[in-house]
Amino acid sequence: MAVEQTPETLTRSQAHARPDSFPDVLVVGAGPTGLACAIEAQRVGFKVLIVDKGCLVNSIYHYPVNMVFFTTPDLLEIGDIPFTTALTKPTRLEALEYYRRVAEHYHLHIRQYEWVKTITGEDAKFCVTTADRHGAIHDYRAKKIVVATGYYDLANKMNIPGEDLDKVFHYYKESHPYYDTDVVVIGGKNSAAETALDLWRHGARVTLVHHGPQMHSHVKYWVRPDIENRI
Repeated sequence: MAVEQTPETLTRSQAHARPDSFPDVLVVGAGPTGLACAIEAQRVGFKVLIVDKGCLVNSIYHYPVNMVFFTTPDLLEIGDIPFTTALTKPTRLEALEYYRRVAEHYHLHIRQYEWVKTITGEDAKFCVTTADRHGAIHDYRAKKIVVATGYYDLANKMNIPGEDLDKVFHYYKESHPYYDTDVVVIGGKNSAAETALDLWRHGARVTLVHHGPQMHSHVKYWVRPDIENRI
């Protein structure tokens, strides 16, 4: 079995040997699923290492700054650690704090900002090569691999002219930079609706473009009347 991720020339002379180079289980991805898998493996006695190309729960970190989750906090809990929140639905900041607390509670061994470049070998004899943000190469040997990379980094692109211009973004962060500007939001589901509303409320002139005759039926029941009234 061989898995390649973003092939790149790796200078073997840069390789760094580490005391954590031989985990029983190597988890690719430090999101909630990767953390939960690592906790369970650790509980039964395995030596576990987590590697991620970004920071801890990188996808949640890149959510909009003021985002509120769709779901209740109990559905976001891992490792039997309670997720307490001031409101019915947790915020992005509360989630970041929660997952940091979980990682600290279980003393999870996490290598942040290391991008997995290759996974080769077979069961009980996997070889993993990573590159950190300084360009140094690291080699690991593991008996088992857990791939928990998620899909957030895979933008749903339309493959149209101009899509790669600097003024086009596939992820929304916050509204302030768009005050008193013309903004087009493409889409008709929850993310598009909430982005359009946030931009409009903070002074942007918003046009929402959607291929359907109305907002998608999956738009949350408490968001739908808000966006429809604004339209």
